[in-house]
Amino acid sequence: MKVDKTWIGQMKRADFTAIAKRFGIDPVTARIIRNKDIVTDEEIDRYLNASKEDLYHPALMKDIGLAAGILQCNIKEQKHIRIIGDYDADGINATYILYKALSDLGAQVSWDIPHRIHDGYGINVRMVEKADKDGADTIITCDNGIAAREAITRAKELGMTIIVTDHHEPPLDEDGQQIIYEADALIDPKQDACNYPYKDLCGAAVAYKLMCYLYEQMGRDAEQMDDLLENVGIATITDVMPLTGENRILVKEGLKRLAHPRNPGIKALMYQLGIEPEGIRPYHIGFEIGPCLNATGRIDSASRAMQLLLTQEANVAGTIAAELVDLNTQRKEMTRQGELQAIEYVEEHFDEHTQVFIIYLPQCHESIAGIIAGHVKERYHRPTIVLTDAKACIKGSGRSIEEYNMFEGINECKETLLKFGGHPLAAGISLAPEQLAEFTKRINEKAQLTKEDLKKKYYIDVPMPFSYVTLNLVREFSVLEPFGKDNERPLFMQKDAQIVSARVFGEKKNVLKLMAVTPEGNGRYELIAFADQAKRFMEYMDEKFGENTFENMLKGQCMQVVSFVYRPKINTYRGRDSIQFEIVDFL
Repeated sequence: MKVDKTWIGQMKRADFTAIAKRFGIDPVTARIIRNKDIVTDEEIDRYLNASKEDLYHPALMKDIGLAAGILQCNIKEQKHIRIIGDYDADGINATYILYKALSDLGAQVSWDIPHRIHDGYGINVRMVEKADKDGADTIITCDNGIAAREAITRAKELGMTIIVTDHHEPPLDEDGQQIIYEADALIDPKQDACNYPYKDLCGAAVAYKLMCYLYEQMGRDAEQMDDLLENVGIATITDVMPLTGENRILVKEGLKRLAHPRNPGIKALMYQLGIEPEGIRPYHIGFEIGPCLNATGRIDSASRAMQLLLTQEANVAGTIAAELVDLNTQRKEMTRQGELQAIEYVEEHFDEHTQVFIIYLPQCHESIAGIIAGHVKERYHRPTIVLTDAKACIKGSGRSIEEYNMFEGINECKETLLKFGGHPLAAGISLAPEQLAEFTKRINEKAQLTKEDLKKKYYIDVPMPFSYVTLNLVREFSVLEPFGKDNERPLFMQKDAQIVSARVFGEKKNVLKLMAVTPEGNGRYELIAFADQAKRFMEYMDEKFGENTFENMLKGQCMQVVSFVYRPKINTYRGRDSIQFEIVDFL
């Protein structure tokens, strides 16, 4: 199935030379910052230089005072507090933050995390009743609870106190108004009634904010919480939160501490993964550390990842970390197989007119449905929900494109569902098997996506020839870090580069290296592409220039003229730095 695409030049205007002079940066860097809708000098300074001192005070969150008061009383009276988290990396880190902070304050505290298969997402009645049986007076949730009507009701029936901390969207009634259930305190920046200035915190960050406020109220130095910024940074990146505003600060601070990790479990996991702490980047968290923590909740029990964070013994940490890496290797293979099946399903069932992909893979492990949905979404630029068989129903996860609010789209079809929840860009659903066809039909009818919406878009920051790029400029781009959602690495364009050589290498023959010359420059420039991107380029050459073109290029028959979207990077080999141009797209 062919996917339409378009290159869009960022056209934001400003005096880039003047901005560059004021902030000591290159005009290209100034232009990239302006492209992010960062306009005033104050905003630019905050983007470049914000630190922990610039975080908003937790007291701005609705109900945080109520929650802190309850917890303070529980600590004083030694009433049992039960934390109920979630099985993903955000929920695990949020659970750890609450447990570690409350324990250090002398609380009688325990924790519980739902099993993905047996319990499903978040707090449920069984977990509430177990907490009551174990003698808990108060339940505090993290990364879940905003939509847990039955569990909250049951806790109140049992005479328990319940505090909800969450970051998900509250459920909506038929008029599109938020439904807020009767917890004793409900902390969630996404509530309409919450005036907290930044709405996009992850669950672990919300938990961190509450603990900072509690420490302050109890006369403890909130800086004692600083080590837990490691966990906030991991959770923020792994939960794919926007790296803007406060999240940018929290991740910066987290990375700073992960360069010298204090937590023995995190240190052991980094060692097992071969990550040098001082060189840690968001990539290592998003594609290595985070997936290992997530793998426990996907394939087994997330409790094992929690045990990794809790242990203070290096040998125990090493053993658990090795287990997590092995589990993630299993998860990768399961995902690879599932992705192949999903692509086959798409090619057989859908065409370019299909707006929302509903892919039913009955044998897929439900824990990897969201990962597969994300990969399919990236490949075809379509909102995608992957469904599989579960106990007495069909369950699955979805990932969306920026142009489609998946949470609202699913909410419009809620009559066909048993349960759902999520964000504009990600959601989880369950439904009766007999409703699958109706749900698929209805969500596509209501989507109303245009042809333009369904084009894959590449937003080019600067149409910058290869010849302009220097090592110093690429090094300067580090001031734009950390990169991630809504703060992506900048994209550049080179028009009409002429390829002069091509070769493929690597163990799986999936790394492509090109040499090219350009109309603007005198030298040769090295371009590189990996895996699927390399394969896509090879296929494009045959499609544009004729059958066997790429095969002939490997034999030296080059000189094809191609325009590239690229990212420059520094390649270090035998102590020497050089510039490589990573291929993102081509025409």
